[in-house]
Amino acid sequence: MRSSAATLALALALGASSPPLAAAIQPDDCLAARPRDKSHEAACYSLVQDGRKRTLRIYLPAGRGEPLPVVLVLHGGGGTGGGMEWLTRHGFNRIADRDGAIVVYPDGIDRGWNDGRRANRSAADAAVDDVGFLRALPEQLASLHPIDRARLYVTGISNGGMMSYRLGCDAAGVFAAAAPVAANMAVELGGACHPLRAVPLLIMNGVDDPIMPWKGGPVRVLWMTRGTVLSSEESAARWLSLDHCGPLEPQAVIDAIPADGTSAAPRFARCAEGGEVRLYEIRGGGHTWPKGEPYLTSPIVGRVSQALDANETIWAFFRQHALR
Repeated sequence: MRSSAATLALALALGASSPPLAAAIQPDDCLAARPRDKSHEAACYSLVQDGRKRTLRIYLPAGRGEPLPVVLVLHGGGGTGGGMEWLTRHGFNRIADRDGAIVVYPDGIDRGWNDGRRANRSAADAAVDDVGFLRALPEQLASLHPIDRARLYVTGISNGGMMSYRLGCDAAGVFAAAAPVAANMAVELGGACHPLRAVPLLIMNGVDDPIMPWKGGPVRVLWMTRGTVLSSEESAARWLSLDHCGPLEPQAVIDAIPADGTSAAPRFARCAEGGEVRLYEIRGGGHTWPKGEPYLTSPIVGRVSQALDANETIWAFFRQHALR
């Protein structure tokens, strides 16, 4: 979508009386730069942060004038915002149409996020202030459409999921809840995480993930290692401690399609001061987004579970939480 088309789409979504775009965030011709990117629903924008051009996609539902919640959806290492829109099968866009929300698919610098791993060999430079960029993004979005500042959320897969943990740690005053998928806490972050409030957290990880180990240890992408993470159980336990929670209590196992070879075993814990922790153990699941696109072959990333819809499960969790 070219800049003029993006501007027209925004005008149609907001109405003719809407204020003009702020100079800091503007339509961008991202499809011209990425002709193979076929995700056309979310319009392309850019802004300058710390002297760097930052690009992102924004999906605004039509006919909504009230302040809306915002969901940041972060791609994995090597990905893009447009790729994340495709990977989730535009599911958050449909949720936005139905329930009212702004969905944002930002791009990491060099296709990666500075998630706190010192040994991360992803393209994200340690000097890139992704925390500053993402925590400031909602205020930039407010120039496009009124936002509900009490209902700002973040989710993501892999590197983007690990960045979601970091935002829960370092931007607890901005984001009401976080939902990392196929991601554990970096070992370095586990010891340095001290959020200002109890942050509700949903973890959704595959037990058979060949990249992000369920039991913790080195993150392995083919022949490369990219830092070390806590196990899924340890990541949840760390958050239980931070949020002053009770124990994780087993819920009914979800096995929607038995022939799929996967199931979801959720465990929930209630916490002090409005916090909550949920751990979805995707048995047989891989380094994938449940009910998302199979972006690589199963020998590389494992199975895409059909037991539950990650988009709907995460959104249902987010809707229960707001900043107080």
